Amino acid sequence: MPSQCLRNFFGGRTGYFIGFLASFGFVAYGLYIQQRYNLDPCPLCIFQRIAFLVMGGFILLSALHNPGNTGRNIYGVLHFAAAVTGIGIALRHIWIQANPEKVMAECGAGFDYIFETFPLKKALDLVFKGTGECSAMDWTMFGLTIPQLSLVAFIGLAVYAVWLAFLKK
Repeated sequence: MPSQCLRNFFGGRTGYFIGFLASFGFVAYGLYIQQRYNLDPCPLCIFQRIAFLVMGGFILLSALHNPGNTGRNIYGVLHFAAAVTGIGIALRHIWIQANPEKVMAECGAGFDYIFETFPLKKALDLVFKGTGECSAMDWTMFGLTIPQLSLVAFIGLAVYAVWLAFLKK
């Protein structure tokens, strides 16, 4: 009986709205940390936020559409793809923080200058190589840096996306 209650609760729009609130909640918390501790987000932090927003947008679209079984699977793939993209960005950021000496040797211009000066493809290539800004570890919670916390959140959202996709009402 409890299993059926969980299916009814998470199997419809409510489950999607919870995922939407979680995705946008992570962005809101990131903005809170930024304002509270006067931190400037690095380029990879910004891209992680974008990945959370894209995933949240897909989940909100799912909630509004309230799909059947096939649609739930299609949306699940979109949710999972957004989460995996975020996982990749977070892993790159964690690697940069663990190897700042390698990144500092390649360090170039700042985020704003890169996007104002270079074509989009070249700018994105430069951003994902990382900048000195990305190697800074200015804030931690439970001993984890922001990209490490983002990685945990993206993994949780990826698992949640798969669970929602296969959850039968």
